Amino acid sequence: MINNTNGINYTNLILRILLYFFLSVFVLYYLLPLFVMITTSLKSLEEIRTGSLVALPRNITFEAWGTAWSSACTGIQCEGLKPYFWNSIFIAIPAVFISTLIGAINGYVVAQWRFKGANMIFALMLFGCFIPFQVVLLPMARVLGLMDLAGSISGLIFVHVIYGIGFTTLFFRNYYVNIPSELVKAAKMDGATFLRIFWSIFLPLSLPIIVVTVIWQFTQIWNDFLFGVSFSEAGTQPITVALNNIVNSTTGVKEYNVDMAAAIIAAMPTLLVYIFAGKYFIRGLTAGSVKG
Repeated sequence: MINNTNGINYTNLILRILLYFFLSVFVLYYLLPLFVMITTSLKSLEEIRTGSLVALPRNITFEAWGTAWSSACTGIQCEGLKPYFWNSIFIAIPAVFISTLIGAINGYVVAQWRFKGANMIFALMLFGCFIPFQVVLLPMARVLGLMDLAGSISGLIFVHVIYGIGFTTLFFRNYYVNIPSELVKAAKMDGATFLRIFWSIFLPLSLPIIVVTVIWQFTQIWNDFLFGVSFSEAGTQPITVALNNIVNSTTGVKEYNVDMAAAIIAAMPTLLVYIFAGKYFIRGLTAGSVKG
């Protein structure tokens, strides 16, 4: 440890500078693919072929973005991401809302309303979180067929709700288990019903874990490809399937700028969610969503 007459600890200062340096290097390395995607999407095809991959665009153009949004060829027909973007919106929002609500009620029951077999039921739901997507494809396809929901947006909403209930129940249970049971006992003595206690006591305290659950579910549903490609058909496909069709299209000249623009458009909603709500996600986790 080296100190000068002013009491400055040079050893700690040097270690901190080195730490910041290595962190900066990792950040740059991590952000480099995003930088290449953005710059490539703003270049013309001629500039992409003749210029450097990491060079800034000489002449910025948003033509690739317009093509990706409204007129990109998917290999089957020339149609951009626009209708598929809205399909993902119509799938994600109801599925997030329904699975969050069911998970909140399940977590409330398992954590505060103890009954025989509660731990077993919770363990089985938790086990469902670790079942690979591929295992449930055939059974789920059969169920959707019996319910006449195959190939529809409603069917995809149902699939994501069912698969997400295990995670949402886990989040809310681990959060609610830290709320004093005396609150429930006092409310019962005052004559409050099951739903009244949930609505008036637990729900107002649940904002941190609701944010965590909404971000988690929205990200999982928006980025899902396997369920989207397995349980949808033309006209109901989510944006991830459309993005795959654009990127893997073999018709005509490969338009890398359109591919990059399409990828950014597809990733934009989840990116914005984490930019504007990321701090609330961390607060929700530290507030008890991973305790218990």
